Amino acid sequence: MLLSFIALSTLVVLPSCDDNPDAYVITDGLPEVRYVRVPDALSADSLLKSAFMGSNIAIVGKNLTSVTEIWFNDQQAILNTSLMTDKAIIVGVPSTIPEKVTNKMYLLNKDKDTVAFNFQVDVPAPLVSSMKCEYVDNGDIAIIRGNFFLPVAGSENPEVVFTPNVKATEIVSFTLNEIHVKVPAGAQHGPVTVVSRYGANRSKFYFRDNRGFILDWDHLNASGGWRSGVTSDSDPVAGITGNYVVFKGAMTADPSATWNEDAFSFNLWGTSNGRPEGDLFSIAPSDAVIKFEINVPDAWKSGALQMIFTSWATNGTNGYLADGVTPRGLWIPWKATGSYTTDGWETVTIPLKDFKYNHEGVGLELPGAGNWGGLTFFLWHGGEQAKGEDCTPTLCIDNIRVVPAN
Repeated sequence: MLLSFIALSTLVVLPSCDDNPDAYVITDGLPEVRYVRVPDALSADSLLKSAFMGSNIAIVGKNLTSVTEIWFNDQQAILNTSLMTDKAIIVGVPSTIPEKVTNKMYLLNKDKDTVAFNFQVDVPAPLVSSMKCEYVDNGDIAIIRGNFFLPVAGSENPEVVFTPNVKATEIVSFTLNEIHVKVPAGAQHGPVTVVSRYGANRSKFYFRDNRGFILDWDHLNASGGWRSGVTSDSDPVAGITGNYVVFKGAMTADPSATWNEDAFSFNLWGTSNGRPEGDLFSIAPSDAVIKFEINVPDAWKSGALQMIFTSWATNGTNGYLADGVTPRGLWIPWKATGSYTTDGWETVTIPLKDFKYNHEGVGLELPGAGNWGGLTFFLWHGGEQAKGEDCTPTLCIDNIRVVPAN
């Protein structure tokens, strides 16, 4: 906004002696558009003939205080009179895709007299941001989320291409922000590409991600720790890729009063688990996320899922759970609505830079190198924010991994 204000100031010099310089008065007559440019004063010579949806532009001309409406194709823009003068208007291009494309901008005065100016609104290529679940079997329905999912030219649907260049043959349904697609035979782990009439983009996330695994409960487990976790492959839900860990039991409205390690935790200690000495991953924590798949069939209404990295040499003690100084991540997805369940398996993504709280939600410094060699999950405390309702939640968790941030 500062750059926009500077840009507007450089386009017109306002009178210095005015009883009310902030007053905006609609003038008579028709507006005149000379050109359109970027609003940044440092790029004043960058003239525009088009702009992407959602971007800001500066319209330069005469008698622009006569303007009461601006339309791009058939979409009306929102005007801010504090960014309008006689010689310049800064306005945002509407973010809604037009139904009727004329490649013109329309300026209307108070009498609805209209001045048209040639200007094209560009629609971005698809944004492929996430999947509901990154692990979906061939023939099952994957849900891809993002924006600008539009049909390719000559088709009724966008295209979805899985690694290694395997095109899906069935798009079940789609909206601007979500695609339901049947996973084709031959799809493998790797990025997913979505193609629309306005271009193509590949995801930064990996479908069936096989990078950075810490625990999968089939080949990588938490044996040797204080609690190795209760595992299953079918009870209470069908596994997504084999075995998973289960947290299940009664939890009070005030989770600090509930201490149930047997039902609600596992401890991976690098030393006693036979892991190589050092941290469990090599990515800088500031550039990494922890991901896992979760299935919550029974409502979770209290407590925080604590995710605690410890040093590789941690062995024989669980004192870090409540020592007040060991940083951790606190995930409380039920807080927004008071209750949390899932519709099957879903992928969770949490930045490691957020692993900076103690068990009561008090902020701490992010752990440094050498403090990421073990991992504990514990459904328990989290401060006042984690107080909810008495409940008997069931959390099924699989495929815990650390990967580069999207």
